[in-house]
Amino acid sequence: MAEGTGLADALTREHREIDEGIEAFLASLDGSDAPDAAPLQRAMRALRRHIYLEERILFPPLREAGMTMPIFVMLKEHGRLWRAMDALDDALGKGTDAAVLRERCQSMLGELAGHNSKEEPIVYPHADADLADFQREQLAQFLADGTFPDGWVCERAAS
Repeated sequence: MAEGTGLADALTREHREIDEGIEAFLASLDGSDAPDAAPLQRAMRALRRHIYLEERILFPPLREAGMTMPIFVMLKEHGRLWRAMDALDDALGKGTDAAVLRERCQSMLGELAGHNSKEEPIVYPHADADLADFQREQLAQFLADGTFPDGWVCERAAS
């Protein structure tokens, strides 16, 4: 992580990069017979990784510190996002019509906007302020180069 940047800033930056990948895919749908799925696929992998780091590294100590209700809400929303990603992956794999892909991507951006508008001001400041040094180091290291295990699904993916 660059000097002078906090964990909250790095987590927020990941949100923006995910949005940009979805938006790049949407732009490739305009007037193209062969849209470029690569930005969307990268964004979905990045979002799955991001959810993993939150659920496995960031949320547990914050929940233990008393942020039970905000974390509960974030987990519930992660489940909705995960199911939407699965549906989007399925649609891409089946060569779904561009209009349907556009609607699903726009819906995903709306879900992310609502989720991020709560997570960034309510949860993320605690990453810098309330985590123990070793927890901040673990999160920073994962942000720098961490990967999530194949087959991992978020806690509320099925609910």
